[in-house]
Amino acid sequence: MGDLTMRLSNAFIVTALLTVGCIHRGTSTTAVVGAGAPAPSSNAAAAGWRTLFDGKTLSAWRGYKAPDVPAGWRVVDGIIVKEKGADDIMTRDQFANFELDLEWKIASGGNSGIFYHGTEEYDHIYWSGPEYQLLDDANAPDGKNRLTSAASAYGLYAPPAGVVKPANEWNTTRIIVNGAHVEHWLNGQKVVEYELWSPDWKAKVAASKFSEYPNYGMAKRGYIGIQGDHPGTLSLRNIRIRELP
Repeated sequence: MGDLTMRLSNAFIVTALLTVGCIHRGTSTTAVVGAGAPAPSSNAAAAGWRTLFDGKTLSAWRGYKAPDVPAGWRVVDGIIVKEKGADDIMTRDQFANFELDLEWKIASGGNSGIFYHGTEEYDHIYWSGPEYQLLDDANAPDGKNRLTSAASAYGLYAPPAGVVKPANEWNTTRIIVNGAHVEHWLNGQKVVEYELWSPDWKAKVAASKFSEYPNYGMAKRGYIGIQGDHPGTLSLRNIRIRELP
């Protein structure tokens, strides 16, 4: 019995030493309660993301050429909601190079848009800032033309059909603006890509209604805006932005 006890004791010591060694080398397979990746919000902050909507207020936004958010926009259960025609809103801050993420859904026949690099030099933001179209393709008149369908660079660059979800379902959008390079993403797919100020872009602008506004899309820094002047319910949530060098 003495020899057996000694062998068991030695085996226990060896096992303990091996376990400690594994833990120090980071190879332990034993889960530690509470360990793991940081919370999503911590990851987002570490990666340089900032929220443009805290789920409670519209403090990051104001009206176009106005100090406050116009009537018609409100926060309901952590979501920005516009139920009828309202004046456009835009960020209080300006952005140059960035990635913008958000989720949106729109009522049947609904029409809205996201503007970027917008200025306040004209009577509407859409005469200066290029637009990412938000649309119910199946029921809105603009859905009949790919150049004005959901996720298009409105009037200039067309996305493929069949990517946007039906009315009243949530879509995810990402807009990347990095120098002259612009990308439109919809529901995880890159659907539009173009170069601002390129010969191709200038030709498309010259052939569009924006040709009447010489500074359309020319700003290298500006506001992000949300179109409100069309009827129909628009909902927005999880809006965040990351500035790029």
